Amino acid sequence: MNSPSIIIEAGKTEKNYWRDLWHYRELFYFLAWRDILVRYKQTIIGVAWALIRPFLTMVVFTVVFGKLAKLPSDAGSPYPIMVFAGMLPWQFFAAAFTEAANSLISNSNVISKVYFPRLIIPTSAVIVSFVDFLVSFGILVLLMVWYEFVPDWNVLLLPLFMLVAFFVSLGSGLWIAALNVKYRDFRYIVPFIVQMGMYISPVGFSSSIIPEQWRLLYSLNPMVGVIDGFRWTIIGGDYQMYWPGFLLSLAVVTFLLVGGIYYFRKTEKTFADLI
Repeated sequence: MNSPSIIIEAGKTEKNYWRDLWHYRELFYFLAWRDILVRYKQTIIGVAWALIRPFLTMVVFTVVFGKLAKLPSDAGSPYPIMVFAGMLPWQFFAAAFTEAANSLISNSNVISKVYFPRLIIPTSAVIVSFVDFLVSFGILVLLMVWYEFVPDWNVLLLPLFMLVAFFVSLGSGLWIAALNVKYRDFRYIVPFIVQMGMYISPVGFSSSIIPEQWRLLYSLNPMVGVIDGFRWTIIGGDYQMYWPGFLLSLAVVTFLLVGGIYYFRKTEKTFADLI
């Protein structure tokens, strides 16, 4: 079977760009698999890091917010399950956003030598973080077994909210990845954004403690809607989903994704020269 040929013609690049993404689909797999191997190469416990990190963070949040601060849990669910249901999407976003933001710089040698749609690089970085998410999800399953907690039918909608988490990670990552090529200061800004984002997102506590008059404004943080959605699907029961806030978060996610793709495509032609 003959492999498809990529012909670069003046004025044709824009037209053929999305078709080229499909032609280079195997590159998604190659880059993602390479990053997975590099991440766990020469580590003592390997993939177990994807289990240990969220578990220890969950323990700390449960002690600080649940035991010491006495903050309420959602719908009477065990506090560790509520915390972990919020931590899963957050850690996926934090890892995916960071990897996507630095992906172009990390692959500068490839970008400067050969043509392919550059959008493949940050997208594959987000996919790698999804692998860690699947591994960490096993802890949530074990917590449910330990507390004999059975999720409601809402859990069937979990893939939908996972897709939203993927889009917010990719959209914001595209913005910073493109900016990072031109302004290298962003490599220092990314850790600050992730650290501050964890404090202003309802990871270790329920968003229901936010005063009603501020909840809509609070939902301008797109991860608020994502985390609330995860908890609604996993906890179910009497959990009250704040739908106006989720719709606002969804609008922000859409802006980040569409705007990120537009800005990335607009600046993509300069990457090889600047990097």
